[in-house]
Amino acid sequence: MPVVEGVAVSLRPENHQRIPARTLKTARAACPKGTPAMLIRDRLDVLFEDEEFAGLYPSDGRPGLSPGQLALVSVLQFAENLSDRAAADAVRTRIDWKYAIGLELEDPGFDHSVLCEFRARLAEQDGTADQLLQVMLGRLVEAGLLRAGGRQRTDATHVLAAVRRLSRLELVGETLRAALEELAEAAPAWLAPLIEPEWAKRYGRRVEIGKLPGGTAAVTARAEKFGRDGQKILTAAWAACAPPHLRLLPQVEILRGVWVHHYFWDMDGLLRWRDGHALPPASLRFDSPYDTDAHYCVKRDTAWSGYRTHFTETCDEERPELVVHVATTISTVQDIELTDTIHDELAELELLLAEHVVDSGYISPARIERAQRVHGITLLGPIAADHSAQAKAASGFGKAAFTIDWANEQAICPRGATSVSWTKLNIKDHTYLQARFAEADCRTCPDRAQCTTSATGPRSIAVLPRPLHEIQMRNRLDQRTEQWQGRYAIRAGIEAALSQNVRAHGLRRSRYRGLARTHVQHVLTALACNITRVSDWVSSTPRTRRRTTRFHALCAAVA
Repeated sequence: MPVVEGVAVSLRPENHQRIPARTLKTARAACPKGTPAMLIRDRLDVLFEDEEFAGLYPSDGRPGLSPGQLALVSVLQFAENLSDRAAADAVRTRIDWKYAIGLELEDPGFDHSVLCEFRARLAEQDGTADQLLQVMLGRLVEAGLLRAGGRQRTDATHVLAAVRRLSRLELVGETLRAALEELAEAAPAWLAPLIEPEWAKRYGRRVEIGKLPGGTAAVTARAEKFGRDGQKILTAAWAACAPPHLRLLPQVEILRGVWVHHYFWDMDGLLRWRDGHALPPASLRFDSPYDTDAHYCVKRDTAWSGYRTHFTETCDEERPELVVHVATTISTVQDIELTDTIHDELAELELLLAEHVVDSGYISPARIERAQRVHGITLLGPIAADHSAQAKAASGFGKAAFTIDWANEQAICPRGATSVSWTKLNIKDHTYLQARFAEADCRTCPDRAQCTTSATGPRSIAVLPRPLHEIQMRNRLDQRTEQWQGRYAIRAGIEAALSQNVRAHGLRRSRYRGLARTHVQHVLTALACNITRVSDWVSSTPRTRRRTTRFHALCAAVA
């Protein structure tokens, strides 16, 4: 429960429909054209009602601050990229914020720590942060600024974790130091006999290790020294005489996990440093003892430790472009794993789209088929090209050159030969159908060099099941046409949305540690983006036609 001066607080819903008369008059006089905060209040009325946060608070206790007002303050804070202290000062001193929130001019506001407590409460319960976005979308629908159907687009960007980037050697040293710090507070009498004389110098301060003289051998020696020290703590903590609660301490459990990831026992019973190629997948390893949800990932030329966030926005010309869905994942989750989730969650909000424009990371024949079958959505994006050697060289017989006889479960090659076997294959959890041709047909074929690089083996092709194969072939042909490329060009606009949120709202770096708190940040960032865009849409004036220069008119006449 939120705590004010050590007292548990409860929710006492208040009505903020009426803006105090003096606040209204003063704000109108000071800002006759309005500000984004004022325009949002005028167009959407009260954005967040207290009743919508009833599940976050108990029914008894001292009345707390209005969660509806705190939610709006949090959104305005992210819209202007303010710190908690600056946001609390804005509530106390800025007339337009008092107008938006519905406060009296004399209201002193609240302490800045309340905002941190409010975000923590949003992160504690799954889906609560998303509820804020749902409430705003509902208000936008009522105001006629958003509707179901139309077109939407999605893309992702990387988010850096709010922790220091560590090498493997620094990671094990810092993990052990964090565990020792926690044990020194929880059980100093138990830890004292285990401390060795050099540990004060080795773990007394933050572990920072540059380039070690001696190369790989020196790194291994230092790592195994850390390993022996850490194993001494783990062995003592899991001894029968050790207090059981020590094993449940968060940093001790992280220490155990990091040691499993980076060390192994050799045949002689000695603890050894793992080779870099023998490590668990990045999705299982920790990159920092202070944020175990942050993972290392590489995508093309970008390498980072942190998270990945996916923004979906509308892109209809007659309405403002608004963010309607936000997803935050660990960095190793691939984009295509989010496609179905986005569609299902938009269906629950009754904001299903007619066409979803995405890049190749979100699309596959199976995703296209499901989107159309389950939700009636046209999923538009480039299907991955044929990766066969023939297709890459743009010569010879690629997969598209073969005719598939689905009724007889056969493939027919360009020379008219028919496959002799038809078997199912499972490749990366996907079902394929493999057609293999006879050795005799392939060995004597005059076009063998254009068909296969094998010296003796026959040609075989693997295709998706019929519905997916037909989707794949049709999309590969369509995406070469100018008409398809014209429809797809609108996808580039999502880059502007990500750029706006990175540059204006601080999306690139996580302000908090942990996946849940980082997702709260991303939802508030999306709400801030929507407020900015609605304000710009409401206050914008029709664009005048650009004046034609004399030189441009001359060029047109010459042409």
